[in-house]
This record gives sequence, structure tokens and C-alpha cells, in this order.
Amino acid sequence: MPSPLTTAPLTLIQAQVITQDQTLPRAGAVLVGGGRVLAVGEFPELRALAPRAEVRDHRDLILTPGLCDAHTHLVAYGFSLSQINLHSARSISEVQARVGQVAMNTPAGTWIRGGGFLLSELGLGDYPTAALLDEVSPHHPVQLYSRDLHMTWVNSAALRAAGITEATPDPEGGQIVRPLGCLLEQASGLVSAVMPEPSEAEYLAAARVGADDLASRGYVSTHTMAYESPGAPRALQTLAARGELPLRVWACLPHTRLDAARELGLGPCTGGLFGWGGVKFFADGALGSRTAWLHAPGFADGSGTGIALDPPELIRERGLEAIALGLTPVTHAIGDRANTEVLNVYDDLRAAAEARGLRLRIEHSQHLRPEDIARHRGLVCSVQPIHLQADAPMIRELMPHLADGSYAFKSLMEAGAILAFGSDAPVAAPDPRASFAAAVTRVDDGGGQLAPHEAMSAEDVLWAHTRGPAMAAGWDDEGHIRPGARAAFTLWDRLGGHARALVL
Repeated sequence: MPSPLTTAPLTLIQAQVITQDQTLPRAGAVLVGGGRVLAVGEFPELRALAPRAEVRDHRDLILTPGLCDAHTHLVAYGFSLSQINLHSARSISEVQARVGQVAMNTPAGTWIRGGGFLLSELGLGDYPTAALLDEVSPHHPVQLYSRDLHMTWVNSAALRAAGITEATPDPEGGQIVRPLGCLLEQASGLVSAVMPEPSEAEYLAAARVGADDLASRGYVSTHTMAYESPGAPRALQTLAARGELPLRVWACLPHTRLDAARELGLGPCTGGLFGWGGVKFFADGALGSRTAWLHAPGFADGSGTGIALDPPELIRERGLEAIALGLTPVTHAIGDRANTEVLNVYDDLRAAAEARGLRLRIEHSQHLRPEDIARHRGLVCSVQPIHLQADAPMIRELMPHLADGSYAFKSLMEAGAILAFGSDAPVAAPDPRASFAAAVTRVDDGGGQLAPHEAMSAEDVLWAHTRGPAMAAGWDDEGHIRPGARAAFTLWDRLGGHARALVL
């Protein structure tokens, strides 16, 4: 068989190479052909090996394995880029001004969507009402998601469209806040169910915009975490089939679609740029919406112990079904009680997962009791350092007793967990610089430092944004630079600084 060195167009990249391959941690050049790494070493020896290769001189830059955002809602992120952005809103009046501006330029009756607010940043100690949005948008139904996506703030027009009144009972796994205006967890679906479904063209456009945005930030792959309409993964699959997807995508489906997956014979797929890999569960809600499931004493403001969502018995039963299909159980757990319960379930699933070569996975692992840290050995902890920046002030206010075990990256790593870093976009911007800064400095938006003993080195953060996600997805050819690996890299001016993708 002809050698790739004589048959394929070759590219020789000269750079300061961090390989994450223990047999050769550093190098000066990488030889690429046919979308794969062919050789790694120093420039003179590779130049002699392939004298006709195109040379790309990046000697002033650092070349690493390509970045992966291990937790996005990729198509929802694409849609969010054209909606009202409330991440910087610091008062109710700011929210009203932004909604009112859009309402002035939007035909009456058209839905207005946006998100990104935090109750604490708006100066609120309680949930806002529909009347506050009615003041600026009485003729447009409005749906605004909280930053954590576990709460929706709507106006009266949206409530009327969904048929929600003071007498409407709370749905299972959700709460309709009174006075009306906010919907927690599954209650948000009452409004989402009556919103117009985007067209196929709109899904494709959102998928393309979201993927292109990640690629522009230096990412070469992502894990997309389900709980989007079926139109979302279909759009990503279409882009992949057309050769228009700039990222490799590992996708999850919600456990509610597990029966359909079994009937269709759906199993893991690691070839190409789109593949199914996980089945998603939710053990609880989120901190900002006061729905994270906590051990007593719960939230310090007296608002309770949060909301438990998918019961442990369901996660155990359906997790085994997922494993039988070769799919990874992936469970959202933020509160310390939620994490304890998921660890209990995973103790029962470990043997079945190991037999199929799967790594059980927890999303967020956000607030942990000291006695639960060691139980994470061998598990994937898919965590989001960038959330620390906004959450730390809330942690100190709402759960000071858990501060030392919040975002416990270093402790988890030392316990033998596999860290996979991400952003949860559109919950937060998929900004690798912010992710590195949060994990290395632990400095929050208020200038304080959360659990500084959990700070990581820049190279550990790089591993958690590259090799960790690859191991979680079962990608043996990603997250390191060595012969046979995917030729997908990130170039840096400095580690944790400006990044751009290089895919060959």
C-alpha cells in the first residue's frame, strides 16, 4: 500500500507544540496529511522526511490539541445569538428597556425571546412578575430564560397563550410561581409548547451560526447536551452530511426518547463529524433559580432545598437501558444532595458501564460534600469554570457552608475523576480565555476568590478542555498530538490567551 508520505498532500507545521502525549510532551513541528497527524518531532527531521510538504511557520505561537467545549446546547446557542442578551443586565429597568426596544420594532403578536439574566444581578430577592414585562410589551408574548435555563420569566400575553392562570396546577417536576410571571423547571414547558416551531431553514441557520461561532473561538469539537427540539440534531446532521459542519459533535438525546432510540436501533457513532453518544438525565435544577437539590439545611435565605427532578430509580433503570445500547448515561447534578444521589445510582451502574467500555458522566458536579469527592474516581465530571465567575457571590450568600466544596476541580482531579471543561452555552459564552482565567485564578465577578485551594495550572486546564472531553466521548484520536490523531489543533499567542482553530 502506498505511504501517505508519497500520496497525500502534506503540511508541515512549525510551532511550539504541546502534544499531551507522555512519550513526547514537547516538539517543534507536526507533519499532517489526509486529515491525520503523520509524525511529530523537530522541524529539521520532519523536513527531511517530507521535503515537498507545504510549510506553515507558526514558530511564535503555541500549538496544542484542538479545544473542545464539553457542554453546549449548540443549536439553542445559535438561536440565542439573535435574541435579547440579558447577561449584562443589572436591574429590572435595564431588562424592560431592552424588551421595550425590541417590541417597538416587532409586529404585534410576534414572540419576543431572550435570556441570560440572574435574579441576584437584577437586585431581586424574589421572582419578578408578568406585570413588569407587561409595562413595556403588552401586545407581544415575551419569554425570557434565566442564565441557567431552569427558569422562565414571561408576560401576561405569554401566560394567556399557554392558558396559565392562578388556578393552573403545578406540572410534575415544575412550579408556577405566584404571583404569576416565573415558571420553574418543567413548568417552563407549558409556554414553550405553544410557541411557533422554527422552520427547517431556521434550524439550519442557527446550527450553522452556533457552530461557526465556536470554531471562531478556537474550538474543533463540542458535546451538545440534548433537551432541544428534534429539529436541532437533525440540522447538525444535515450540515455534517453536506460537509458544512466546522466542528466534531458528540450528541446526547434525552432519556424520554430512549424507547424510540431502541426501536430505531440507535447506538453510538464515532465516525464522521456528528455522532450520538449519550443519554441525558436531570437530577435537579440550578443555583440561580433556587432549584438545585440540597442536603439540609438548604439555602441560607430559607427558600428550601430545591427541586428533585428525574428520580434516582428512573436514572438507575433507564441508565442500564442506555448502557445496553452502548450509550453513556449523562446526568445533570448541581446541588450537593443531587450529586450524592447520582453517585449512589452510579455505584450500581459502574460494572455494566465498564463492561461496555463506557465512562459514566456527571454534568456540573457543582456543589459537593467532602465525603463524596473520592467517590468520583473513574467518572467523567463535565464542569464549567466560567460559571464560577457569576455564581461565587451567590454561593457565599445562599450556601456558605458549601463554598469550600464548590467547583472542586483540583480535588476531583486528584481523586481520579476525568475533567471535561465546557461553557453550557448559551448559559455562558463559550470563551476559552474566561474558562482558563476562572479555573486558574478562581476570581469571581465581584473580585473575590472562591475556594482558592481548588485552583488549577494552565496545562491542567488545557487537558480538561482537550483530552478530558475526548476520553469522555470515546475519541481515541483527539485531545493529543501523535501519529494517527485527528489533525485538529488550536493555535495560541499564549496558553489561555487568544486562540484560533487550525483543522487540516
